Amino acid sequence: MTWDIFCKVVDNYGDIGVTWRLARQLAAEHGQSVRLWVDEVAAFARICPGADARAERQVRQGVELCRWGAQWQPVEPADVVIEAFACELPAAYVAAMAARPGKVLWLNLEYLSAEDWVEGCHGLPSLQPKGLQKFFFFPGFTAGSGGLLRERELLKQCRAFQADAQAQTGFLAALGVHRQPGARLISLFAYENPGLAGWLDALAADAVPSQLLVPEGRILDDLQAWLGGARLAAGAERRRGQLQIRVLPFVEQDQYDRLLWCCDFNAVRGEDSFLRAQWAGRPLLWHIYQQAEGAHWDKLEAFLALYTQGLSPEAAQALGRLWRGWNAGEGVGEGWLALLPHWPELATHAQNWSRAQGARTDLATALVQFYRNWL
Repeated sequence: MTWDIFCKVVDNYGDIGVTWRLARQLAAEHGQSVRLWVDEVAAFARICPGADARAERQVRQGVELCRWGAQWQPVEPADVVIEAFACELPAAYVAAMAARPGKVLWLNLEYLSAEDWVEGCHGLPSLQPKGLQKFFFFPGFTAGSGGLLRERELLKQCRAFQADAQAQTGFLAALGVHRQPGARLISLFAYENPGLAGWLDALAADAVPSQLLVPEGRILDDLQAWLGGARLAAGAERRRGQLQIRVLPFVEQDQYDRLLWCCDFNAVRGEDSFLRAQWAGRPLLWHIYQQAEGAHWDKLEAFLALYTQGLSPEAAQALGRLWRGWNAGEGVGEGWLALLPHWPELATHAQNWSRAQGARTDLATALVQFYRNWL
């Protein structure tokens, strides 16, 4: 089967991160022929080592990467067309889909959500002009959704890496990180957040030392404001009280996965890093992408309601307090201190959640099955 996946880079690297992982998995694990159309190839090049940001077409890891330019050049549509995150296909391509002799499965791959209505909308058709039909495909955490993006051997690789102290030491050393005995290792990848200062104050004053690893990104300005001094860049290292901070270079996806696997706690954002942190099986903090009129709060609460099932009421309340404070940009220091007494329970729960979700059908497999059933 042939696949065309269309992606517009809306928020830094989240959209391209999800579609690149999906394209690679469809090619590597399901033997599919995949073209990934991207409007900003430069963003793709940041997460794919060796990619050419100027090329119109290139093949990377079994996927044909194509520039989605303003002037669309006609191509033969694929058997399966994925419109990622309602990015709106070129009109000429849609016309070619309608004129194609063989049937085309048109899928709108939606954003990840744990909201109740997802199951009712997943797989629903939407009639389009000229006899075309589009289906809504919702990733999700429950049986009635389209599953989660997860490579076949991901959890096995993760657990093996987490059991190998030498492999972790070598990986961190390559990033210039040397783990301190007894210190918490925390990763931070987030949007701008005025609540960061309160969390950093709590970490610096804690009896237990912490090492904060911060990949280059939008949170650096807030970190800079708290630290003062010289401008932060990759390789910078600062210390205040019990907190050591290391700024990391922007890394490609497989390396970022390993960073999450190394850490005891991961602060993540958006969709791609949010899901990868769940697979790491470590306690996490989610900075959700803000939406107009506060619509993101419903998504945050829906996930918290699902994720905290099985936790004690006290641990669930502490986790929810931290997540809500972080996303509101206030009270994060107090929320962090309230969370610490529940750390062992949260750590066990994170591992159990990862295993339970890992037992479900993954997104790429669900897409292939949907196509075969549709035929």
